[in-house]
Amino acid sequence: MRTYDLTPLFRTSIGFDRMSRLFDAAMQLESSAKSYPPYNIVRSGENEYRITLAVAGFMEDELDIVVQNNTLTVTGRVQSNSGDDEAEYLHRGIASRAFERRFQLADHIEVVDARMDNGLLHVELVREVPEALKPRTIAIQRGSATAIAAAK
Repeated sequence: MRTYDLTPLFRTSIGFDRMSRLFDAAMQLESSAKSYPPYNIVRSGENEYRITLAVAGFMEDELDIVVQNNTLTVTGRVQSNSGDDEAEYLHRGIASRAFERRFQLADHIEVVDARMDNGLLHVELVREVPEALKPRTIAIQRGSATAIAAAK
């Protein structure tokens, strides 16, 4: 298992303890990663992203999508079908088990849409940086500070 020592970063920076927690969480996920359901993450524009999960066999009402504390959680629960219980399977290759898949979202990432299409769940995300945090240009004016204050 790899470990990262972020101590030099803490000596000169303030507020990076969240980054340390993210590293720790990523290492735990890596060690206990499950492969079900398979998924893709696609960047479809400068500020647009899409997560696609292969959820064949699930209906829309069996899936839950929750965003809380910058974590996107997709949960699938199986509702038993009485007709399938009576069938004798010779081969059962389509998984029908419950799952929970978590994605850590960066700041200002919002979930804008979710849709099912041919057994694929598409979750659309967009980065919306608030106006207060966007870079702005400050005009440089001529004159002294007292003249500028008098003009206001």
